[in-house]
Order: sequence, then structure tokens, then C-alpha cells
Amino acid sequence: MAKPKARLGKLTLSEMKNLINKKEGSEVAFDLSKDNPTDVKQWIPTGSRWLNSIICRGQMAGIPVGKYSEIAGLESTGKSYMAAQIAANAQKMDIDVIYFDSESAIDSGFLQNAGVDLNRLLYLQAKSVEFVLETMEELLGSNDGQMLFIWDSLAFTPSETDLAGDFNPLSSMAVKPRILSKGLSKLIQPLANSQSTVLILNQLKTNITSNVAEAMTTPYFTPGGKALNYSYSLRVWLTGRKAKASFIQDDKGYRIGNEVKAKIEKSRFGTAGRLCTFKILWGGEDVKICDEESWLEAIKGSPHIKTGAWYTLYYADGTEKKFQSAKWIECLQEKKFRDRILEIMDEEVVLKFDKREGQAEDFYNIDEEKSA
Repeated sequence: MAKPKARLGKLTLSEMKNLINKKEGSEVAFDLSKDNPTDVKQWIPTGSRWLNSIICRGQMAGIPVGKYSEIAGLESTGKSYMAAQIAANAQKMDIDVIYFDSESAIDSGFLQNAGVDLNRLLYLQAKSVEFVLETMEELLGSNDGQMLFIWDSLAFTPSETDLAGDFNPLSSMAVKPRILSKGLSKLIQPLANSQSTVLILNQLKTNITSNVAEAMTTPYFTPGGKALNYSYSLRVWLTGRKAKASFIQDDKGYRIGNEVKAKIEKSRFGTAGRLCTFKILWGGEDVKICDEESWLEAIKGSPHIKTGAWYTLYYADGTEKKFQSAKWIECLQEKKFRDRILEIMDEEVVLKFDKREGQAEDFYNIDEEKSA
């Protein structure tokens, strides 16, 4: 018969924490007054200041480090282009990039044009869901450095059951969601402890249903199962903007980019439902988000800027500057003008939402939605 353990008397919370951590051989117990392991300590910029401004209440944000995030979108809305921009920004933060590709659609020239350093990117063919999850588990358990795992895309990655079976979709129904649910839940703590990040790219599919109310309120869904949605700390959905000039053309009329609408479908940081727009260049030498061009629309409702054929920007010192929208990028090269615009963006997009100043529709709608 096993000898009962000697009791230690009344323990302080600090002693309990040390006892548990010693037993587990790793830090699983924390004093939240000193350190909260669930806090986001770093954000990877998305490439869009407007999008960064609406992800988290009260501060500039981005893709949260140590968490799962999803970027889902309709066809040709720039998911991979945005992921490449995020990868380049992660490398600037000394984070290595692990890129899982299931679509065989990524080429090195595209990544380099987006600013990615190929010497700090490991490319892997995502041959199965199990392979991706097991590889992430292996690297998280072996590497002390920070990593950004980009999975492009989840929808196109088969399970091993899919690979071994026939083409009948019913033969492997629900296998992939069960694997994802188990695998991602298993990696949550290793991901947080290593301060690494998983960015999953996914497809938006049309919700075909006979329920008219459901079709209107939930027009899209993402593959992978409903349980997967609980793992995400951030979900950004990209759709094409309903505007006449949604495509960007060069001087000869060739399409080199498009304008997209981004919606915060889910955020554990208090901003679900907010929208923004930006343009993505993909057809020329530059692969980038046209960040600065979207700033004017982000601040159009501000009392500090008057709209019309000519815009008037009011400075804090009482002076003003008139300009036309065609000269917007040129005006931003002037430091005083640029600093004032960024100040207004922080006030209008970040701080007013945090303080709940103004009407909610000012933050959840953009122009064409009001007339849709």
C-alpha cells in the first residue's frame, strides 16, 4: 500500500504555484498580478493601418502573437497577398516564417516582391492536415525561437483519409473537422508558451440554405467545421467591395489590383463586426496593400476635415490646408500633414470607438453598405 504524502500545512498561493510547476516540470500556474500568459504582448502588422486600428479596442494591433488567427475570403480577394505582407512584417520582428502551401500557387518572385526574405522562410507542401499539425507540434517542441506558421489554405488541405479513399465526399465526412478540433486544441498552450503564431487562410463559401433569414444574416461559411471557430482569437473576412472602381488598372487599362472590404468576423479583443477597406496590388512589380490611400476614407466623418470638391484639413494650431483627393498621397509626404492625419485616425477610429462616442453605425458601416 502506497504511503500517503505528508501534508504541508496551509500553503500560500505562491507556494501552491511553485508546487504545481515543479510537479508538471513546466510553467502552468501563474500569478496574474505579475504576469498573465494569455495577454497579447506583440502584434504583427497586417499592412493596413486602418485594419490594425479596428482589431483591438483602444490600441493599434494586428495579428496577435501566441494565438490562432484566420483570414478567409472569396475568390481573388487577396488572402495570399495579405499573408505575404504579414510574413514580411513578421520577419522584421525577428520572427521566422513557416509557410504550408496546399494550393501549389506560391512562387518565390511573388514573395520577394511582397518584401519577404526567402532566407528566413521555410516552405512546406501541405500534403495532409495531419502532416501540418504534426509538423507544427514538432517545431514548437524543438525550437526556442518565435515562428509564424501560415497555412495556405485549410480548405484545400486533405486529410490522410481523403488521400487513401475514393472521390466520394461522403466516405470521409467530418473526419477533417475532428482532426482539426483535436490538433489545434492540443497546440494552444505550446503556441502561447513559445510566443509563436498560426495564421490560417481559408475560403468563404456561399451558405446555400432554404431559410431566407439565415441566408441574409449568414451569407457565408468557412470549411473546417464549427468547432474550429472557437480556436480563433481573430477572424478577418475579405470580400470584394461593391464599387464601380473596385479594380485598380495601370495606365493601359490592365488590372493590377483590386479593392477589398475587410470585416472583423470575430475578435477576442472587443471589435467584432467592424469594417474597413483597402486596395491590394498584385499584378505588377509591387505586391502590397495600398495602405495610405485608405486613410482618407477612414477619417471622412471627422469634424477635423471638411469634404467636398476641395478637402479642408484643420490643424490643432488653428491653421488649415486645402487639398484635392487626387493630391492625397502627395500631401502625405509633408510631415505636418501626415502627423495630423495619423492623429485624427487614432482619434476617430481607435479612441472614439473605445469611449463609445458617436453612433455605433459610424463604426460598423462603410459607405456602400448604407445604401445596399
